[in-house]
Amino acid sequence: MRKILAAGVMALSIGMAGTAFADPIKIGMITTLSGGGAGLGVDVRDAFQLAMKKSGNKDIQVITEDDARKPELAVQIADKMMQSDHVDLMTGIIWSNLAMAVVPNVVAQDVIYLSPNAGPSALAGKNCNKNYFNVAYQNDNFHEAMGQYANKDYKKVFILAPNYPAGKDSLTGFKRYYKGEVAGEVYTKLGQTDYAAEIAQIRASGAEAVFFFLPGGMGIAFTKQYAQSGVGLPLLGPAFSFSQDVLGAIGDAALGVKNSASWSHDLDNEANKEFVEAFKAEYKRLPSVYAAQAWDTANLILSAAAKASVKDKDAFRAALKEADFKSVRGKFKFNTNNHPIQDIYVREVVKEDGVLTNKIVGTAFTDHGDAYAEQCKM
Repeated sequence: MRKILAAGVMALSIGMAGTAFADPIKIGMITTLSGGGAGLGVDVRDAFQLAMKKSGNKDIQVITEDDARKPELAVQIADKMMQSDHVDLMTGIIWSNLAMAVVPNVVAQDVIYLSPNAGPSALAGKNCNKNYFNVAYQNDNFHEAMGQYANKDYKKVFILAPNYPAGKDSLTGFKRYYKGEVAGEVYTKLGQTDYAAEIAQIRASGAEAVFFFLPGGMGIAFTKQYAQSGVGLPLLGPAFSFSQDVLGAIGDAALGVKNSASWSHDLDNEANKEFVEAFKAEYKRLPSVYAAQAWDTANLILSAAAKASVKDKDAFRAALKEADFKSVRGKFKFNTNNHPIQDIYVREVVKEDGVLTNKIVGTAFTDHGDAYAEQCKM
């Protein structure tokens, strides 16, 4: 799948409508638009394109291709984008195993990559790079928040995640802050849809609650099967397990579940209100955390492009580092390793006007950085 978007003609809410950049910018977006994780990539693509459309700037071209959640395909697309399309920037990857396959080679060729989602620990610490900016989080962060939250009520928690980089980071992050007993720790197959064996382990574990990270179709399958099993232990998770893109498919089995995120549609700031209203008007659905991160990624690029030419890499990187844009998360800044320092909230799945969504019920961390920044020697 290949789609080229020229930024449109509407006014940009962050105040740079019609700004003429010193040089045209070509952005390569590789994201997941087919298969089990397509909803995540669709939200990233749609929010990014909407932000560009609202910029009213015709100097930006976005080339979008589907990686189908296949690392080898993502590598091929990235090579073509750099060698044939001559992109200036790259973005879009959802999955950490794809990011690990693509990003190191991209940044080594002096192409700037901005992540709207995947944040593997290997790219936050000793393998950080001046050309790599993560606008979402470091993989551990949301899980650290739920580990912190679980301390309040649960002395024994069963934890599970898929066996790939983000899954390993997730359970590492949870355990970093959780002080109770881990009743069981299981890594499932990436893309798995049958969780009968894992649910049986949970039932026999003696746990008081279950923490799981299973994004996309995996989380849908697990949560529905878990509800049908009658185990009945409280579920905890990061936003990825209960993001807006999957709640409709999960159904009422998600009601009441607590999850962590750096964003929610009810965050009370003007940039977020404008984003949610614009996304709903354009796509007739509520945005997810993936969409929010992609919107911020697009507006970060626009803010940097208004200050520096993308051809002057040092100046453009410096402009990105300033993060001089209105984030839907409110305050936002980069740590020394080009990963966010941000607040992380606890949300609860609720039903509003008949639609399942999340609302903020607490704050897990304020101005939270990641555990790997001190290993970064940039």
